[in-house]
Amino acid sequence: MAKKVAVLAVNPVNGAGLFQYLEAFFENGIQYKTFAVSDTTQIKTNSGISLTTDDIVSNLIDHEDQYDALVFACGDAVPQFEDNADKQYNQDMLTVIKAFGDNNKMLIGHCAAALFFDNLGIGIGKKVALHPFIKDVVKGVVGTDEKVVVADNIYTAQTENAIPELIPELLKALETV
Repeated sequence: MAKKVAVLAVNPVNGAGLFQYLEAFFENGIQYKTFAVSDTTQIKTNSGISLTTDDIVSNLIDHEDQYDALVFACGDAVPQFEDNADKQYNQDMLTVIKAFGDNNKMLIGHCAAALFFDNLGIGIGKKVALHPFIKDVVKGVVGTDEKVVVADNIYTAQTENAIPELIPELLKALETV
């Protein structure tokens, strides 16, 4: 049976990244559900395209056991988080990411995803791919210049442009057992 994936989409989300994950999952029969990191299912991409997710992040709390993996679909995550860190949906996002990490479930992301994993103490000492602008900011994980890194349960791509290189690794890990 194929594994099931929860997909977190920040607002605004990087549509190019999000759609690559969703298309790969859809085309390969991998079940997924999208969760807006927002207080509504109505979000936008960085380019302004309106999207409707399946649910909101707060409704994923205490349901993490229903999923085998979590995708953190980046966008303007860092500046938006910085400006809205006190919003409940951002606190819920951190709770969800931490729960997946604490349960050693697959964590998948690009750009700043590894920064969030790092700040939550997930993957200490593991190599990660992350956006070159934030490589020197991480402390617990080991930021690399590699486009894609798989380190145990953590799957990272440097940017959305490297996601196509990450997809085959994800599909192997998420395929039918």
